[in-house]
Amino acid sequence: MTNLKNDVQAVTKGLKALTRKTEAMVKKVDKLEKAQAAKKRKAKAKVTKKAPARKRVAAKKKTVAKKKAPAKKRAAKLTATDQVVNIIKRSKKGVGAPTLMKKTGLADKTIRNILFRASRQRKIKRSGWGVYVAR
Repeated sequence: MTNLKNDVQAVTKGLKALTRKTEAMVKKVDKLEKAQAAKKRKAKAKVTKKAPARKRVAAKKKTVAKKKAPAKKRAAKLTATDQVVNIIKRSKKGVGAPTLMKKTGLADKTIRNILFRASRQRKIKRSGWGVYVAR
């Protein structure tokens, strides 16, 4: 009977110790949550909203129609395929995939796909093992 009583007392002590540890952990978590909430509030406080602009009612004026300058045409960006084909066209002896990777900054797989597509479209041809020239 005394053994059972001692075992129960040991279990009770253990449970009390666990309870204290759990309560301490809960307090630490609460402190962290409060600190994070304070940081969020400070971040939100820094963002200021502008007051909505007031509409001004202006008197109507007679305006003279001005001739507009013709719109400037923007140069179209070259596609990756166009870049590769242009590099190959500029080369006399031909270009390999590693050189194209260095000049364009594209990945190996991308270059190989472009070379395959361009050769199928008859824009380039193979002049040797891994060397491509323009048609």
